[in-house]
Amino acid sequence: MSYTLTGTRKDAVLRQLRDEIVSSRLTPGTVLKDAEVAARLGVSITPVREAIGQLTAEGLIDIAPNRTRQVTQVTRKNALDLVDVMSVLACAGFAWGVEKLTATQLAMLRLRYEEFAEYLRNGNSTAAAIAGTDFTTIVVLASGNRELQTHLELVVTRTMRMLSLTAQSQVWQIWLEGFRETLEFLENGDKMAAIGRYREIYREYRGCVQTLPFA
Repeated sequence: MSYTLTGTRKDAVLRQLRDEIVSSRLTPGTVLKDAEVAARLGVSITPVREAIGQLTAEGLIDIAPNRTRQVTQVTRKNALDLVDVMSVLACAGFAWGVEKLTATQLAMLRLRYEEFAEYLRNGNSTAAAIAGTDFTTIVVLASGNRELQTHLELVVTRTMRMLSLTAQSQVWQIWLEGFRETLEFLENGDKMAAIGRYREIYREYRGCVQTLPFA
């Protein structure tokens, strides 16, 4: 199978592999060999090694003591740890950004929510995860704290991957209802209620993750 890689080769390989991992086309535990990946994507080994190094830093690839690289396994403990970190970062950014939301950004939130709901109805969990991420990103960017956004993006990528592994679970309903009610509070001008409801999403999400079939 051939691929069209745009941008620098390293960035193109990085995007391709990250997408394959997040969407679970590369399943947890899959061993990645430089030469095999390079041949499949039609590039040299150098950009593959650079991309794998970046994905290792993002926590999507593990390097074993024998230097074998494989897609990171998702266990219940690291899933819960990830939820906790995501909650701290996202809820802080949301609380800061709500105070600065413009009417245009609020309209964008409504659009992203409608897209999120539509993707879920169509069973497109990958696109739903992206739209759901954008819902939070719009508010966080409104805060003007770029440093927070940079750190949040790393955690979001790993969270999207976890969501893709649980696409048939009740997890999605938590986000669907939570985003809807949060948005309604914002549209009614009740910022404190919106912040409280957004935080509640993460409490409900954590409780649900505890019941999911991870190792």
